[in-house]
Amino acid sequence: MASLSLQHGNGDTSCHAYVWLGMILRSRFGNFEAGFRFGRLGIDLVERQGLDRFKARIYSDFGHLINPWTKHLRDGIDWVRRALITAQTNGDLTFASFASNSLTMLLLASGEPLDGVQGEAENGLEYTRRVRFGLFADIMTGQLGLVRALRGLTSDISSFGDEQFDERLFQERLEKDPRLAFAACWYWIRKLQARFHANDYAGAIAAADRAQSLMWKSPPFFEAAEYHFYAALARAATPDSSPGDAREPSRDALYAHHLQLDTWARHCPENFANKAALVSAEIARLEGRETDAMRLYEQAVQSAHDNGFVQNEALANELAANFYAALGFETISRAYLQNARSCYVRWGADGKVRQMDEANPHLRHKLVQSRPAAMIGAAVEQLDVGAVITAAQAVSGEIVLDRLIETLMTIALKNAGAQRGLLILLEGDTPRIEAESRADQKAVKVTVRREAVTQADIPESLLHYVVRTRQSVILDDAWAQDPFSTDDYIREKRARSVLCLPLLKQAKLLGVLYLENSLASHVFTPARISLLELLASQAAISLENARLYGELTMSEERWRKLFESVPVGVVLVGSDRRYVAANPAFQRMTGYSEAELLRLSPTDITHEDDRAETEAIVAAYATGLPYYREHIVKRYRRKDGGVTWAEIDGFLAPTQRGAPFLAGVSVDITERKLAEEALRDARADLERMARLTTMGELTASIAHEINQPLAAIVTQSEAALRFLKRDEPDLDEVQDALACIARDGMRAGEVIRGLRALARKSAPQLTRLDIDDVIREVLALARGELVRHDVELCTELGSGERSVLGDRVQLQQVLLNLIMNGVEAMKETERTRQLSVSSTLAEPGSSMLVVVRDTGTGFDPAVAERMFQPFFTTKPDGTGMGLTICRSIVEAHGGRLWVSPRAPRGADVHFTVPLWAEQ
Repeated sequence: MASLSLQHGNGDTSCHAYVWLGMILRSRFGNFEAGFRFGRLGIDLVERQGLDRFKARIYSDFGHLINPWTKHLRDGIDWVRRALITAQTNGDLTFASFASNSLTMLLLASGEPLDGVQGEAENGLEYTRRVRFGLFADIMTGQLGLVRALRGLTSDISSFGDEQFDERLFQERLEKDPRLAFAACWYWIRKLQARFHANDYAGAIAAADRAQSLMWKSPPFFEAAEYHFYAALARAATPDSSPGDAREPSRDALYAHHLQLDTWARHCPENFANKAALVSAEIARLEGRETDAMRLYEQAVQSAHDNGFVQNEALANELAANFYAALGFETISRAYLQNARSCYVRWGADGKVRQMDEANPHLRHKLVQSRPAAMIGAAVEQLDVGAVITAAQAVSGEIVLDRLIETLMTIALKNAGAQRGLLILLEGDTPRIEAESRADQKAVKVTVRREAVTQADIPESLLHYVVRTRQSVILDDAWAQDPFSTDDYIREKRARSVLCLPLLKQAKLLGVLYLENSLASHVFTPARISLLELLASQAAISLENARLYGELTMSEERWRKLFESVPVGVVLVGSDRRYVAANPAFQRMTGYSEAELLRLSPTDITHEDDRAETEAIVAAYATGLPYYREHIVKRYRRKDGGVTWAEIDGFLAPTQRGAPFLAGVSVDITERKLAEEALRDARADLERMARLTTMGELTASIAHEINQPLAAIVTQSEAALRFLKRDEPDLDEVQDALACIARDGMRAGEVIRGLRALARKSAPQLTRLDIDDVIREVLALARGELVRHDVELCTELGSGERSVLGDRVQLQQVLLNLIMNGVEAMKETERTRQLSVSSTLAEPGSSMLVVVRDTGTGFDPAVAERMFQPFFTTKPDGTGMGLTICRSIVEAHGGRLWVSPRAPRGADVHFTVPLWAEQ
């Protein structure tokens, strides 16, 4: 598909082809860079050239199959969300289901809070069941089972079963139906993860083995990465307890998993460096390299933290704690274990936290000693209703963006007791500072900044956490030990009280409100927090409305500028079938001014040969029904009498009141059309020259074919004269001689007619032909050449009464070229030279197959396809164009041309020609 697109131009399907080619280049050939570039090419064609027929599947495949192997996992989440919305809007049930599954997978693998992941999984499962896509429903059942187990909503972490879900029956159904192998593979990967988190390492390895037997179903997907990661950790956790004979294969499997993770890490360290480092640490532990293990555990923790993989940060801390405990370093072990628990809490893995607390009571005891310095997702309480109403009215009453920002920041600082505040809004996925406010004893000063966020403005770790989790964070005392106290900003700016609130509208994150006080701790009291959280909710709505208002006030001027400056012709046609507007580009295309066009209709300036289609389009528009036509090619008759070729897209453009306009977008393709005509003429000339070249090679044979009947005519004429000059003229002999003369004259005439047909320059004429007659005509021309080179001719012509659709002259050219190639290939051989030509009905019966065989020198099979490339030749004096032209002629007829070597020597050339349609 990609090759055809590169040869003949891109269409909507090309975008999908490039994405899948990118996936294959990565998964099959390990070319990650080229894979990503082809994937981006598919996206760019959708985004920039509007080839969006398959937009949903392209976004989904790129986000799930391409992006995770070269870019951060979260970059793919947006693509998959867009795919889901597009697929649901377009009614593409298959890729809506696929995107739902991919979204849950990416959220889970990215370390998003598990309660949100569960919501997405439940929505996706309900959708796939509603549209009856059983395969993806089964896949998402496994995903949801893992999430619920980690959250402590099942009997234990290793089990997915509860009162509503019978895990045993589900597994039996997966095993019995081979069509569910894909779902079974992913299910056992999820079971592998669950059993590892439950510390059931033997069960985890059993699940890994079940998944491994089905992995051929899942190599392009990110679930393969989860399989290698958790299978490696499970094998590393159990080798000492394995029997002696089983220990070595298990160690080999561990190294194989690590090798794969390390390969991925080299191409995408954001996603895989933490995984590869953690498995490396476990290998170092097993091999007794304690210093290396210490360094690698810390490297895994830091890499997971830096890239936001909270679940892998938790795992790395937990395994490091186990490592230090085994060495007897209890203090260090407890620190790592405390960090692991904190990460699991942030992830929302309450079931895992419960398991850790039961096994390590000291963790729970330490947590209840004092109120934490950092509170995440604090509850709303102690609400001052009057303050809320006043603040909400002030914010909702502003519609101009700058005034809204000033009002919001002033109210926030006054009511929160903050010294400084930032309003950060998202542009796509990038946070940017919109405004900064500072309070002194007299007033609040608000400054509009509109610039990128830097580490000198805000604790970046805190910002990234709020953006990722969409949860508020309160630091009562930022100097105290908490997950964000090590941030460079907090250490350098000495902030004490910190509050960061997400601005959400219908679960969509618009931005963040950040407040701080550097003088005192515990400034942000529950009452103030409650007010600010409700204020943030109202602010998100008002900010979105203000943005829309600003865009609307600018839209008319923006569209007018676009209308006037766009390089393609744009017109509007009213209900009276006359032009309402025409931009400068369209005026240049047609040579008419806008004033002149407003007095005309599209039919008036359309080329006479295309007017019927234009009238039909305008008539269809007049019906008022939904209308869209794309890529119509037609000609305009310019004011000066010239012709402009254009490719046109037409659609209905709604108006605020009254009937819609018919809008047309015209792209001038005159130069392209002229180039195509020149190309056709050049190809016709090239084909004709190829025929003349071949005829030149046949000069001696052709002369023989003409001289033979001419000599016979002379001989018969002389004989007839002698018979007439006898005393008693022998009229019977004279009659026989004259009949021979007529027959030989006809034969010479046929040869000459064939030569004239081959030599003349004419357009292809597809007619009903008997392919066997065409073969006989060409063999008649080549007979002398065959005799001259001592070539034995065999024919097996079996077309019967079946006719083909083709151009006689072009098919003669193909056959003549193939026959001459065969003769040329046998010129140097000493053995029997045999050329055979056969015709037979091709399978499955829609075309005729013609085969030309020779016993010549043959060819190297490695160059079979190159033989059809222009200018490639195996002859010392060949042009390299003969087979190229033959293939183009055959393909233009709708057939195929290919070569194959013969055993023990020689070559077969095959081509097909479609049968006459009436048959």
